[in-house]
Amino acid sequence: MLDHADNQTATARARTETQDYMPGFGNDFETESLPGALPQGQNSPQKCNYGLYAEQLSGSPFTAPRGTNERSWLYRIRPSVKHTNRFNSISHNHWLSAPSAPAPSLPLGQYRWDPMPMPTEKTDFVAGMRTITTAGDAATQVGMAAHVYACNRDMEDDYFFNADGELLIVPQVGRMRFFTEMGIIDVEPNEICLIPRGMIFKALCLDEEARGYVCENYGAKFTLPDRGPIGANCLANPRDFKTPVAAYEDKETECRLLVKWCGTFHETVIDHGPLDVVAWHGNYAPFKYDLRTFSPVGAILFDHPDPSIFTVLTAPTEEAGTANIDFVIFPPRWMVAEHTFRPPWYHRNIMSEFMGLIHGQYDAKEEGFVPGGMSLHNMMLPHGPDTFGFEKASNSNLGPTKLDDTMAFMFETRYPQMVTDFAAGLAELQDDYIDCWKGLDRKFDGTPGIK
Repeated sequence: MLDHADNQTATARARTETQDYMPGFGNDFETESLPGALPQGQNSPQKCNYGLYAEQLSGSPFTAPRGTNERSWLYRIRPSVKHTNRFNSISHNHWLSAPSAPAPSLPLGQYRWDPMPMPTEKTDFVAGMRTITTAGDAATQVGMAAHVYACNRDMEDDYFFNADGELLIVPQVGRMRFFTEMGIIDVEPNEICLIPRGMIFKALCLDEEARGYVCENYGAKFTLPDRGPIGANCLANPRDFKTPVAAYEDKETECRLLVKWCGTFHETVIDHGPLDVVAWHGNYAPFKYDLRTFSPVGAILFDHPDPSIFTVLTAPTEEAGTANIDFVIFPPRWMVAEHTFRPPWYHRNIMSEFMGLIHGQYDAKEEGFVPGGMSLHNMMLPHGPDTFGFEKASNSNLGPTKLDDTMAFMFETRYPQMVTDFAAGLAELQDDYIDCWKGLDRKFDGTPGIK
């Protein structure tokens, strides 16, 4: 048993340790922290080794088809019914859920924000969450929300789980550690982490401060997109996804568990830590992925390809080819197309696009879109390269060009994204964003030929 001082020492020591992971996407894993803790040949023996309790955590209905059925068996010090007492309702003024109406102070339009400032007071991952947009309905498990987080404090004796959806975490500044029921994930900028719906975790800052983006997925879980004619390889390869090995915390001190449920927040106080899973097996588990291992494909003769070829993960809907959410990245890559306007073309789209920049510069925007910033182009609102980007791409030498030192992403959904009052009132909202297209003057003169 660890007392609080011992636990603080162990936490400090653990910051320098490297974590172990199991490769593969959607695999059926098995892992144990103590030899013999994992039963063999059955899930629920009459008595588990070490006096552990057997418990199943399901991420899908029991009767879901085998390809979409998700569940894991956990062998833990206490069953999770002991990880809650009576709940009290609490408020979180800045973490909001769909449905929500558009911010009344903000007219319809295309929007862009500068980076969120870092907190000046001690703030943990959950307290530092700020909702920028919502879409759909959390209670009916449709849609999503886009958040930013900024934190500088560990969740040492606080724990959290989200019953509304899975959390796709995209760090932009600072390294984070997510200690989950299934094990420990360390993640840094240019990596992502996914924590499944309902899974308990706490977040620790591995650097003095951290900031990033979060996509809260209310709908069907994220999975790998079909590659179609691309075939068996490239894009995000399954072997590059990493799931943590079992790790547990045996802590007998007062702890607080926070829960998000149907857009409301609740807390309960217990006399021990809830991250007590000594062994587990199954396919319902968190994972991390290094965006630098994404293998892009693209045009090798002419024309800019559709951005769908940059999809890392997709959360499908019942309508084939139409996503609840696509997570798309724009990584370093070669541009070689002939006689082609190489940046993304101007377009209007049935999808709504929340975009962020992890580092570097996005090739379709020359100024104003900076690392840590974000933009929103809602469904059917036109968008595309700014004036400088258009002129540069229209007149540049079309030899092979390497787009380097860049990483941008999109949370793209079929549903309209409603801007929150908080985001509408931010000083970081760029009032002049629409002026980036102001210089796209008329070039038509009615005579044949390319101008």
